[in-house]
Amino acid sequence: MRAADVPFEKVTAKNFPKGPDSLAPGHRACQGCGEVLALRLLLKSLGTEFIAVSATGCMEVCTGPFPQSAWRMPWIHVAFENAAAVASGVEAATHVLRRKGRGYDQRIPVVAVAGDGGTADIGLQALSGALERYHENFVYVCLDNEAYMNTGIQRSSSTPFGANTTTSPVGSHSKGQYTWKKNMPAIAAAHGVPYVATANPAFHLDLMNKIRRAVAIKGPAYLHVYAPCPTGWRMKPELAIESGKLAVATRIFPLYEVIDGNYVINRKVDNPTPISEYFKIQGRFRHLKEDDISTITNRVNQDYERLVALSERFPV
Repeated sequence: MRAADVPFEKVTAKNFPKGPDSLAPGHRACQGCGEVLALRLLLKSLGTEFIAVSATGCMEVCTGPFPQSAWRMPWIHVAFENAAAVASGVEAATHVLRRKGRGYDQRIPVVAVAGDGGTADIGLQALSGALERYHENFVYVCLDNEAYMNTGIQRSSSTPFGANTTTSPVGSHSKGQYTWKKNMPAIAAAHGVPYVATANPAFHLDLMNKIRRAVAIKGPAYLHVYAPCPTGWRMKPELAIESGKLAVATRIFPLYEVIDGNYVINRKVDNPTPISEYFKIQGRFRHLKEDDISTITNRVNQDYERLVALSERFPV
C-alpha cells in the first residue's frame, strides 16, 4: 500500500487529544521555547503507546536530567550522533519480542528525536544508513533550532546564511554565517523513503497530523520541524509563534510533504511577506544590510519556486 493511501485518524479542533500529556510539565526548557512546544504537540498526538529515542541536545537536557524525567513513556537517551541507528535497533527488537510472544500484539511505533546538530551534522551518516533500510518502521524527527543551542549557540550546517552565532560572529570582515542552510528534507527525500515532511508549531494541527501520518505508514519517515529558540535567536520569548508564522509567510520555511516521491505544498505562498519582517524580531539578523536581505530574498524565492516546480511535476 502506498503511503498516500494509508489511513490514519486526523487531529481536529473537535477531537483534539485530551488527558495527560506524554511530556510532563516542570521540565527545564527556556521561557518561550518553541522547540519544547513542538515536541509536546508531537507527543500529544501520539499518546503514550510508543518508544522514543532521544539524542543529546536541548530537549534531552531539559527533559531528562538524571534521575528525573519528563517523559511518561519508554524513553532512551543516546549519544549525539546515533539516534537513527538506535531507533533502528529498537524497532528490530520490538519485532523479535513480538515474534516470541513477549511484546505487544500490534506494531509499536518508534520515534527518534534529535536537533539539527545531531541530524544535519553529527548524526547524518547514521540517519542516511537508517533511511536506506526501507523495511524498518520508525520516524525520525529533527527539531531544528538552527544552531547548537545547548552548548553555547554555535553554528551548525542548518544555521541560515547571515545569522550571528558564537562561532560565526559578525565582525569587520564577517556578516555572520557564510554558508546556506543545508536542505535536510531534500536529503531525506533523496533516499526514496515513503514519507518526508516539514512542520511548524505555529500550525499545530498540521504538525500533529504529519506525525500521525508518519507513524501510520510502513517504512522509515522523516519529519523536519521548525523550532524557534528565543534564547539563541535573541528574540522576545512571546514571539516564538509569531516567528513561526512569519517563517512560512516569507517562504523561509515552507510547509510541504513528499509522499511516495510526490510533492505537496500544504500552504502555498503566492504573495510572500518581506523577509525583513522575519529578521527584525530576531537579534541574530540585526546586522544585515539591505543588500544582504536582497541576496537572501532572491535565494529564498528561488528555492521556493523550485519546490513549486517539483509539486507540479510530481503531484500526488
